[in-house]
Amino acid sequence: MEGEAAYHLGRVLRAQTGQLYELSDGERVWLGRIESVGRDRVQFALVEELSVVRPSVDITLLLAVVKFDAFEWAIEKATELGVTTIVPLAAERSEKALLTAAAKRADRWGKILLEASQQSRRVRLPVLASLASPETAFPGRYDGVRLILSERPDAPAIRRVLDIQAEKSATLAIGPEGGWTESEFAAAQRAGFQEASLGRLILRTETAVIAALASINYALMHE
Repeated sequence: MEGEAAYHLGRVLRAQTGQLYELSDGERVWLGRIESVGRDRVQFALVEELSVVRPSVDITLLLAVVKFDAFEWAIEKATELGVTTIVPLAAERSEKALLTAAAKRADRWGKILLEASQQSRRVRLPVLASLASPETAFPGRYDGVRLILSERPDAPAIRRVLDIQAEKSATLAIGPEGGWTESEFAAAQRAGFQEASLGRLILRTETAVIAALASINYALMHE
């Protein structure tokens, strides 16, 4: 291990010879024992290969940009819950200043996904797509059920929508504080999205991310 990761392991975490760590190249996982620790290089001996756990549900999250502390907390938890792709959305009701600054956050967001993947023992990181408008993102080539969270009173409960699904993949769209506009709902409907509700209480975006992803995993995970 070299570079920043090795520096962090050796200087910040104060790793020592003989300690065991799980190592992955994105495809396989090994248990490794530290043989030597340098300033920017840590050398391991591979002890044994470990079994790989991969998400059994393929989930794409289309998430409107909100205040960065909430957005970053949401993508961290989405990673822990097994999301495979995250698409930040420039929704009509997203704050324009945030959208302008979002392009400069890509590296930070990538680091958050890496650390969340390591914490949850994911082999592969989620794909982080570029910022897109809902009208551009909704018609994307997605497999499985497509859901857009809705606060409208006639939107069916997410449980009812998922009860009839036998899919192994899903695409979930979650809007900004203030919700989706009528034009965004229309664009989602044209792209095959079904409205789904998490109940009558108004949830913050980051809360909705966890509640909806947990519901999808529960409904579609058949292991």
